[in-house]
Amino acid sequence: MDIADFFDTFFEEAEELLADMEQHLLELDVDDPDGEQLNAIFRAAHSIKGGAGTFGFSVLQKTTHIFENLLDHARKGELTLRADLVDTFLEAKDIMHDQLDAYRNEEEPNQEAYERICQTLQQIALEEIGKTLDAPAAAPAPKPSEPSPKEEPAGAGEQHLKVALLNVGEKDRTLLVEELEQLGDIQSQSGDEKRYEVILKGSVSADDIEAVMCFIIESEQVEITSVAAGEPAPAAEPAAKAPAPADVAEEKPAAPAAEKAPASKAPASSKPAKAAPKKAAAESSSIRVSVDKVDQIINLVGELIITQSMLDQTVSDLDDQSVGNSSLQNGMSLLQRNARDLQEAVMSIRMIPMEFVFSRFPRVVRDTAGKLGKEIELITEGKSTELDKSLVERITDPLTHLVRNSLDHGIEMPDEREALGKPRTGKLVLAARHQGGNILIEVRDDGAGMDRDRLLAKARENGLNVSDTMSDEEVFQLIFAPGFSTAKEVTDVSGRGVGMDVVKRNIQGMGGRVEIQSKKGEGTNTRIVLPLTLAILDGMSIKVGSETFILPLSTVLESLQPAKGDMYAMAGDDVVLKVRDEYLPVIAIHEVLDVENAITDPTKSIAVIVQGEGRRYAMLVDELIGQQQVVVKNLEDNYRKVPGVSAATILGDGSVALILDITGLHRLSRAKKEAGKAANQPHLSYYKEAEPS
Repeated sequence: MDIADFFDTFFEEAEELLADMEQHLLELDVDDPDGEQLNAIFRAAHSIKGGAGTFGFSVLQKTTHIFENLLDHARKGELTLRADLVDTFLEAKDIMHDQLDAYRNEEEPNQEAYERICQTLQQIALEEIGKTLDAPAAAPAPKPSEPSPKEEPAGAGEQHLKVALLNVGEKDRTLLVEELEQLGDIQSQSGDEKRYEVILKGSVSADDIEAVMCFIIESEQVEITSVAAGEPAPAAEPAAKAPAPADVAEEKPAAPAAEKAPASKAPASSKPAKAAPKKAAAESSSIRVSVDKVDQIINLVGELIITQSMLDQTVSDLDDQSVGNSSLQNGMSLLQRNARDLQEAVMSIRMIPMEFVFSRFPRVVRDTAGKLGKEIELITEGKSTELDKSLVERITDPLTHLVRNSLDHGIEMPDEREALGKPRTGKLVLAARHQGGNILIEVRDDGAGMDRDRLLAKARENGLNVSDTMSDEEVFQLIFAPGFSTAKEVTDVSGRGVGMDVVKRNIQGMGGRVEIQSKKGEGTNTRIVLPLTLAILDGMSIKVGSETFILPLSTVLESLQPAKGDMYAMAGDDVVLKVRDEYLPVIAIHEVLDVENAITDPTKSIAVIVQGEGRRYAMLVDELIGQQQVVVKNLEDNYRKVPGVSAATILGDGSVALILDITGLHRLSRAKKEAGKAANQPHLSYYKEAEPS
């Protein structure tokens, strides 16, 4: 996979973050600043800084690092905001946008603007809070008189490097050689799949070459050594004879072709690589299509499926004995089959292998481990597992936070690991696999694991309501609380308490959940469970009164007929259902959503046991209709946000069914009971008193 594929994604995401940052700055009330807005501005700078560091955009990374530190003081209340300070923040945002455009256009950012804004931000910190910011070393300024690559005298600062590719297939090898052409002049290349050697002439360092290679192959598959300028090129076959002078003369004309690509002055990671000439032929077999167009096709196919279902229902109502009806039914069966095939084909367009996500992390792990002084081995599993494109784009940032968290807080220092009898090199595993209708992504490490007592102590220090009787799972979930961090000092890797709360919120926004399994001294496994796609949902159709609703099938555990003896009344009009010695909160959908003509006697209803955000509930419904795949329609875009409802769909008969949000329904149910506005309050005398705990 070409590293340049990731640059466009970063540029698009950074553009959106800068736009959001500007909007929040413009809306900010300096007299009474909104803490959430300050947090949003800080997170935007934090995310841009992380991406810039990953791709080696050093000037942008250093600018956002200083800006982020100043924003951190502002959101903590240590810096009093004024209109002129907001103007300076907007100027900093504009300069970051200019730097982003420069990297997009393969140019160096304006050094004068970079130094000026950094000095201005430092001056603000010194004057307003009485101390300087944690500023990285200044970026080296380019020499104005420096000649362009074409004008540079031969041999100035250049070296010859031998790049050996080990056990690399022909497809990846061709791509890597094309990348090397962007870094310098290829003097010679030869070998086979087991070992392929390339002699590269240029000013790029071995570390820069390895950084580019690691986005496509593992670090063990590349060897880079320095060779003397006059050293002969390795022969493709050891037994082959040295070429005669005439043969050498015939091969020489091939050299200028490689020399047409000028040697890049900057490291490969600091600016996007240009498309190689050979790549153009491969790219002509594919096209870049806007996701909006694909979504439009998916919506149209969904409408086609609905129309086909309506026609099929109409045909089934006709007289089966009709001769003409037989042909009509055959045609409808063919239409149904083709429509389903079309739907699957269109949906597959949006599916992207997890390799697109995992390929970003060798550089992240390498850089982060280097900053922390740790030795890390990154292992990826299930790279071919496919996930919806919209989810791939949204899972990257949460996954980056989890990886950095494992590297910083999980895996110990090499000497500490050695003293514990562990290998000096820690293992970090990124794995993906399908699990039913979901995809399971895991971030596993063999580090110290989570310390339950330390987490509880930190939670109490932060003023959180915790108890020693909490389960391990509940204690581990504390790391997702806003501002929660066990880091002893703030670094550019972690320690600010920002990120993990956003991770959980973003994953829940994708219809997923986060689970943590940890054992002290052995390591931690963070599991992300996501639906395969947000466009189509496997659902359970239920009936309440005359209304049809959809429950996400992934949340449904079981269904049962509640008995009167298993229903218990609690304080505050709450009712629980006893299921195998566990008391589950009861949610009567007809009460929460004000559905008329529904069954009000719980013993005549059906209790569907569902799970949401780690808790289980008993939902009372009138009837279970069955399972079906539904096309998800965004209710908020087309109407407005409705409490307790996540989306909507259109059924085969053309009617609209709401897709229920489990935790949203529970919150709505509690709010209605507390306000005394429930349509039908349960008669507590009907239920037993709660059993003593």
